[in-house]
Amino acid sequence: METYESLLTAITPPAGTATRPILNPATGGTVTAAPVHTVEDLEAAVEAARAAQPSWAALSHQERSQVLLDTADAIDRSAEALAQLLSREQGKPLNGPNARFEVGACSAWLRATASIELAPEVVVDDGETYAEVHYRPVGVVGAIGPWNWPMMIAIWQIAPSLRMGNTVVLKPSEYTPLSVLALAVVMNQVLPEGLLTVIAGGQEVGARLASHPAVGKVMFTGSTETGKAIVRSSADTVKRLTLELGGNDAAIVLPDADPRAIAQDLFWGAFINTGQTCAAIKRLYVHADIYDAVCDALTDVALATPMGIGTDEQNLLGPLQNKQQYDIVARLVDAAKESGAKVLVGGNPDPRQPGYFYPTTLVADIGNDNPLVAEEQFGPALPIIRYTNLDEAIELANGLDAGLGASVWSSDRKQAHRIAERLQAGSVWINAHGRINPMVPFGGTKQSGYGLEFGVAGLKALGVPQVISG
Repeated sequence: METYESLLTAITPPAGTATRPILNPATGGTVTAAPVHTVEDLEAAVEAARAAQPSWAALSHQERSQVLLDTADAIDRSAEALAQLLSREQGKPLNGPNARFEVGACSAWLRATASIELAPEVVVDDGETYAEVHYRPVGVVGAIGPWNWPMMIAIWQIAPSLRMGNTVVLKPSEYTPLSVLALAVVMNQVLPEGLLTVIAGGQEVGARLASHPAVGKVMFTGSTETGKAIVRSSADTVKRLTLELGGNDAAIVLPDADPRAIAQDLFWGAFINTGQTCAAIKRLYVHADIYDAVCDALTDVALATPMGIGTDEQNLLGPLQNKQQYDIVARLVDAAKESGAKVLVGGNPDPRQPGYFYPTTLVADIGNDNPLVAEEQFGPALPIIRYTNLDEAIELANGLDAGLGASVWSSDRKQAHRIAERLQAGSVWINAHGRINPMVPFGGTKQSGYGLEFGVAGLKALGVPQVISG
């Protein structure tokens, strides 16, 4: 079992290694120094992964699954230390759907992935022809992770890759390398050597990972622009890709919904991780008949939800993780205010407060073409758009290039399902938003990316299909 202090020691770079300080976004203080790995470090990691992969792939699915289960147990034993580090580096509070939740999700996801059955598929058996599909390992998987859910999304990439017999070289975000380095320290207490290596480098390391001829697949979660760059970098080696890119998720509330009954779920659908979630509600369309009631109910929830330093046990919302994201949120809210939109709560950051705290902000009476609606804010600011015609609301919801998630809120589930079928998003939830499940495929449409994660589909995406006939 690791303690917070022992984790810091374990991820401390050796003497002579280039480092840079990682700051706590809630206080501005230094958490510790992170290594600055180089392209040469990446080359060594890829070579080690390539050397380790054949013996790992030679094990059965059941044997590899047992290793994943043992690794999940190791994470559980060090869960509190990992959560403490995550809270300090990323900024998210310990409690609520935040740091402790994220670490718990890591072990739970490993166990769920280990339990998925993936037998050969018989596609023809007519007495004359017999054919079945098998899935073989890709080889070395390159994973590139984000800063918003650094540990959990790393596991989304690692777990199915290892289960399928691949090895993994992972580059975390430059904003949150410590969390992923520490997670790897814990996992590598169980995993055979060479299976998982974290390279905490910069943009040049990511570009080389995406173009490396020994890397058979790249998994990436992050911005659409970076995803496009990865597509370009991977083209010469015709890599397989899974890209989960930016989202600007719409939620449509029908006039038969109960504002008070849905307020909590609506709020957390938008503000989980202080709004720093790809598949969070970014645009809320509410029918005019209940518009004011929904605004009032959401305001009450916002005022009752504490924001502050993540390691203070009472807080449920934290800071923006970095100044760049803080500036984006501030710019978009300012544009909304200048347009005449009505700020129901928030929108007034305290310049004297340390850290990147932006108050929980709800903006009403706003036009659909306002930048706060049209651009992904990725923070604690939610525009609430009034509509009267449902067809027009669906058209507005579908009007952007993003298509990661969406949701419909109604007391009539059949009607909600009919509307869901008309929404252009990879996942559509009914009376919820962003509730992912390790057995349910997840992926985007349009410029929110392509490829599926989770469940059987996610395992297949980490394999190479081979058809055997005869």
